[in-house]
Amino acid sequence: MSGDETVKGVILLRRKDLGGRDVASWRVYKPVVDGEKCVKCGLCAGYCPEAAITMGEEGPVLDLRFCKGCGVCANECPAKAIAMEKEA
Repeated sequence: MSGDETVKGVILLRRKDLGGRDVASWRVYKPVVDGEKCVKCGLCAGYCPEAAITMGEEGPVLDLRFCKGCGVCANECPAKAIAMEKEA
């Protein structure tokens, strides 16, 4: 990078260390992907601040152990294929 570029998001292809903080016990909302709407662009994975989403062959793969329920993935999804649903 020459210094003139702006970086917006990162795409994590493979999570090497699965030893992050398990936050599933206090999350209020969780993302749910509608496979019919998903265009498999990978933006959700790129914008996830916790790297809780990776891209698989079928589309996004969520590791809800690390998801804080912030909704960034749903907000950035151009196809609106991710809904934030209240935890049961």
